[in-house]
Amino acid sequence: MSSYKIIDHEYDVIVLGAGGSGLRAAVGLSEAGLKTACISKVFPTRSHTSAAQGGISAALGNMGEDDWRWHMYDTVKGADWLGDQDSIEYLCKEAPKAVIELEKYGVPFSRTDDGKIYQRPFGGMTKNYGNGIVQRTCAAADRTGHAILHTLYGQALKHNTEFFIEYFALDLLMKDGACKGLIAWNLNDGTIHRFRAHSTIIATGGYGKVYYAATSAHTCTGDGNAMVLRAGLPLQDMEFVQFHPTGIYGHGTLISEGVRGEGGYLVNSKGERFMERYAPKAKDLASRDVVSRSMSIEIKEGRGVGKEQDHIHLHLSHLDKKVIEHRLPGITEAARLFANVDVTKEPIPVVPTVHYNMGGIPTNYKAEVLTVNGSEKTVPGLMAIGEAACVSVHGANRLGSNSLIDLVVFGRAAAKRASELVKPGTPHEDIGEIETEKCLERFDKLRNANGENSTAELRLAMQKTMQSKCAVFRTDKTLKEGVDEIRKTYDGMSSISVKDKSLIFNTDLVETLEFDNLIRQAITTVDSAYYRKESRGAHAREDFPKRDDEKFMQHTLSWCNGKDTKIEYRPVHKKTLTNEVQYFPPQERVY
Repeated sequence: MSSYKIIDHEYDVIVLGAGGSGLRAAVGLSEAGLKTACISKVFPTRSHTSAAQGGISAALGNMGEDDWRWHMYDTVKGADWLGDQDSIEYLCKEAPKAVIELEKYGVPFSRTDDGKIYQRPFGGMTKNYGNGIVQRTCAAADRTGHAILHTLYGQALKHNTEFFIEYFALDLLMKDGACKGLIAWNLNDGTIHRFRAHSTIIATGGYGKVYYAATSAHTCTGDGNAMVLRAGLPLQDMEFVQFHPTGIYGHGTLISEGVRGEGGYLVNSKGERFMERYAPKAKDLASRDVVSRSMSIEIKEGRGVGKEQDHIHLHLSHLDKKVIEHRLPGITEAARLFANVDVTKEPIPVVPTVHYNMGGIPTNYKAEVLTVNGSEKTVPGLMAIGEAACVSVHGANRLGSNSLIDLVVFGRAAAKRASELVKPGTPHEDIGEIETEKCLERFDKLRNANGENSTAELRLAMQKTMQSKCAVFRTDKTLKEGVDEIRKTYDGMSSISVKDKSLIFNTDLVETLEFDNLIRQAITTVDSAYYRKESRGAHAREDFPKRDDEKFMQHTLSWCNGKDTKIEYRPVHKKTLTNEVQYFPPQERVY
């Protein structure tokens, strides 16, 4: 491995990923006086947080009465009781403070006539424990993620966070069960960099690109999750994949839930507002899993629109043109570009599209990664936040606008915890060369792969399998086929081909490394889904249509070594953090 030039760096804390959670953590760490590096494979403002449209939830009460306890109840219910209620309490209680903090940082929120932050209604968000719709989602028009991302990047620069941009992280450096940093490849000059740190925070986002049709960017390959698997640690609740009800048909681009929050509605080929049948109270503002399944049933039963009767129409032409112009400008543009639709005159063709991963790296509410045996013990030196993490505030199904608040609340929590654990300037211990050699051996093997299978062909096979065998509705038969098919695709890795052997901006090698990351997560996702014999949240089994709290009110833990997996379970936290709110016991989940 001596052919690779290795450059060493030492930091108090390193953050891997420069999306909303990574940047919020970096800001907090730098503010606390810790020497902080933020490593990202894309320019920070190109991170996928910029695609978040509708808003960020917090019980501010700017548009009527609200309470963080009501927010907590909605989140517990939305999670179909698989969420950890101590973490959910922390999220909802801290949310108003975190949003006001963003406002002070400079996020340009939309405003009410009296100057307060504008809040819109969103799916599954209610007041007084389910009695009526509440306006809880703080919005910056329909570009909220974009606004937050740019603001946080400016704050990180202001507080002297050091950025390593267009560096591709390869693997964690582990020693005696503790994380000591990571290895990354600089795409600009081909050098290999070893980052040593007392705390490593993974903020690499979701892995939506395991599916063929997803709202995710091409970069959403769950790199941090795969690094955790290769380190011998488990992922949690990987079977829970959220399909957003309104991705543009034939393209996948997201149409925000904010459209329905502003009064848009779904219609089938008969012109019926069919959500009234499935969710009589909430209708088009039921939770995302409920709306996605309802749309899928309409299509399956022959009431879809279009020549193939394979999608649904989303109407907003009845809305005031000023509302569309001021609150939904990005949606108007996206519909014009990708569906050739004028939203003031025509409906948008939409279909359920993979959007969010509830599963990820198991953590506690302080963002510390939990150990391999499913206990509450933590992995020294390792934290995870954002969509890469499974602190389990989202459980089996995330409510819309709870993702952005997850990013900033737990990004903030990670910075707070790291500043408690790490003393600035503490010397680093020697970690030896074994882990570095092991990491570079995998890198070198893929770089010099000279087989017959192209990365693009294998990736497409994986995506088609996941799309057809592990979709909105699942059965024992389709999942078993998925379990077998995804392993055949993995076997194709042994004869993969990388044509470009260079080290500078080698996109062929980058995509191969990303595929190596994705395929591991595909295996854990389909295996976890196969063994969960119930329906809960986004995991809908036609052969097990009922929720089974006796057997399956527990988190799935999945290890992956090559194509071999191990599935175990850990209990859901049935307790709250404080006595300010009581545990919400399971009940029937209806909207």
